[in-house]
This record gives sequence, C-alpha cells and structure tokens, in this order.
Amino acid sequence: MADILIIGCGGVGSVVAHKCAQAKRDEGTFGTITLASRTPARCQKVAQSVKERLGVDLATSQVDANDVDALCRLMERTKPLLVLNIALPYQDLTIMEACLRCGVHYLDTANYEPPETAHFEYKWQWAYAERFSKAGLCALLGSGFDPGVTNVFAAYVMKHALDEVHVLDIIDCNAGDHGQPFATNFNPEINIREVTAKGRYWERGEWVETDPLAWSMDYVFPEGIGKKKCFLMYHEELESLVKHLPGIRRARFWMTFSQNYLDHLRMLEDVGMTRIDPVSFQGHEIVPVQFLAKLLPDPASLGPLTRGKTCIGNRMQGLYQGKERTVYIYNVCDHEACYAEVGSQAISYTTGVPAMVGAKMLVEGTWKKPGVFNMEQMDPDPFLADLAKYGLPWTCVDC
Repeated sequence: MADILIIGCGGVGSVVAHKCAQAKRDEGTFGTITLASRTPARCQKVAQSVKERLGVDLATSQVDANDVDALCRLMERTKPLLVLNIALPYQDLTIMEACLRCGVHYLDTANYEPPETAHFEYKWQWAYAERFSKAGLCALLGSGFDPGVTNVFAAYVMKHALDEVHVLDIIDCNAGDHGQPFATNFNPEINIREVTAKGRYWERGEWVETDPLAWSMDYVFPEGIGKKKCFLMYHEELESLVKHLPGIRRARFWMTFSQNYLDHLRMLEDVGMTRIDPVSFQGHEIVPVQFLAKLLPDPASLGPLTRGKTCIGNRMQGLYQGKERTVYIYNVCDHEACYAEVGSQAISYTTGVPAMVGAKMLVEGTWKKPGVFNMEQMDPDPFLADLAKYGLPWTCVDC
C-alpha cells in the first residue's frame, strides 16, 4: 500500500480524498492518505466526511503550496510515494520542484499557468522531463476530465476504433442549474481567466486564434440533455493531443454556457472586474478578478443546489480499415447523484475521480515510468476500466 499526499482541499480536493479513501477501503490501493492545504479546518471537515461516509481515517496538515521548502518539510514528514497536486495551476512548478528534491512521484489535473497572464501552455512542465527521468520519477500531467479523460478517450479511439484521426472535437456540456444569479462551478479566478481568454484551435499544422466566445455551434447531447449552444475556447489538452495524435488536421474544444452566465460575464468584463492585472485602490494593490472571486459563491457550496447532468466527450472523425468513420465517446454524470455520494456537484466529481484513478495507475505500477507524460501517452484500457468502476461509466458509439 502506497502512502500518498493530496495538496488542495477545494471541491475537487474533497472528491479526490473521498475516492482515494474508497480505493483504500475496497482494494487496499493506498496506505496513509494525508490531505493538506493552507486551511487546516477545510481539511479536517473533509476528513470527517470521509470517516462518516467510508469509515477511513485521513491525516491532515497545513502547507503553503507556493513554498518549496515548506512542501519538502511536509513530504519528509509524511514520506509519500506520490503527491496529487489538486492546488491552483499557479503552484504546479513549486510542487514539481519539491517532488524532485524529495524523490516523490507527481500528478496534477491542470497545466501550469503564470499568475500574471491567462496563458495556458505545457512548455514549463514539459521542460522538467529530463530531470524527472534522471531521478527515476514519473510526473503525470492533467489527470482530470478535460484535460485527462478526454486525452484517454482519444487514446482509446486510436487503439480500438480509428487507424488515423483527422478531426477531433472535445465537447463539454454542463446542463446543470444551481439557481444562483452568477456563480462558477470551479475556482472562480481560473474559470473566468479561461473563459475570457482568446479562443484557439488547430487547423492543418498551425494554431488559429479567435476572439473570446466568438464562435458557437448547436450540439444535441445524449441521455435526455438535448440541444445546447457550445462556444469555441482554447483548452490545454489540445496542445498535447495535436502533438501525439498521428494525422490530426483539426482539433477544437467547445463548452456550453447559459445565457445568464454570459450576460453577467460580459457586464463584469465591461466594468473591468475580470482584469488580472493589479490596480491601485485606497493605497493597496488588488487584482480585480481575485476580488470578484471572493464575492462569488464558493463552488463547493453549490453541491446541494445543483440539478441536472454533465456530458463531456470526444467526437472523432478519421479512417478505420481504409473507410471513413466518426465515433463519439462520452460520459454523462448526474449532479444530484454525485452530491449524494461525496457531497460535491458533478464538476468537481468528474475532475476528482480521474485524479484518483490516475494515482491508482501510478502507484500500482500500471503507468509508472520515468519522465513527464500526458495521459494519451499511456495505455487507456486499465484507466477506463477503473474510471467506470469508480463512478464515471462511458460510452463509445458510431455517429
């Protein structure tokens, strides 16, 4: 049994803690599970929930994920085989540095993002590949849903359904409703930075840029969700997928938003509340989007309020045995069912379960090899088997 350290205790961190505890109870996958964040009270609250729901004890601790020395002291005390980074994307590099210093494997759910600009790129983390390889350590990047499961879906299709892929559309639909005037389903600052950034997609060997949310399409989602409007965005998994999928000509990412969300967001943009650069206010410097995040509902508080489903998947078009073929591989997840199981809505659940499954792949040795890897570089079959087993069943159909 491998001891693990989970850093981050927001909505996703809570799900990760519950699902790791489930894998420990049911299969003995993990040994001691330590949950750490800047706020010990949040960790203790999650630990109490895990104990009540699953009968598993968690250790808790406080740590500043921006401080490499503090991270190392925690790792030296807890001696984990693996760190699950469920903190903010700004903290990826400090946690990777601490893992290298302490000889610990690494996993995250989102790529590094510099605080001063909304720029999503893997170059900073890919630069660690040689150091992790020489240290005999594995760093698994983007083990959430998108990125994460969408990458593994692509690998599965390329292994079982297509010989080459020409067009990839990743389509993320949240058809849930929390009843709030304006709220984000995950960290408000990260969410708003993503949505207000320029769109990008891959077209015949180069990136094409669009204005934020300028392109849209209607898509009919399965299992009763129906037709929804989707908007083209840039999302980090596109960068690794166009690198690793042979024959790819076009790759795009789409996400649904309610009109209410869009109206509020545009108004906030118009008055400068989504700015990520510091402004002076009464002798202090504040970042408007960080101040806004403090005023919005905590995403973790939306669990008991949210009804409806999510549907996230890949539509992939290419050739199979010399003939054109289009497949759609997807998961549908119910917000209320997630809340009943772990006390979180489906957005956190669909990110937290794959983080646990990725950790399971690594500690069991199924995916453990030295270096820095994206999810599509691994064998998809064992991951997808456990993904379905631990709460996220998936379907692959011809279109």
